[in-house]
Amino acid sequence: MIKLTRLSGEPFILNAELIKYVEKCPDTILTLTTGDHIVVGETPEQVLRAAVEYQQSKNLIPGAQAALGCGVAKSTTPKHTATT
Repeated sequence: MIKLTRLSGEPFILNAELIKYVEKCPDTILTLTTGDHIVVGETPEQVLRAAVEYQQSKNLIPGAQAALGCGVAKSTTPKHTATT
């Protein structure tokens, strides 16, 4: 999810996965995979940066996969070392 601003100045949150196109003519227009269009106050570059940061953060939040029951559990058992 990314935070954007409507032209009226009202902030809103958008599911970045829904963005299909970002155009500037002259306002920034987002075309969503649903076919809807949204005009935002941010530049195309700002929208792109927010969407990329969102995609990167999906894999960087510690414990998110474990909380969802995904991923590989880490063993808490101590490793044995050979002694001579």
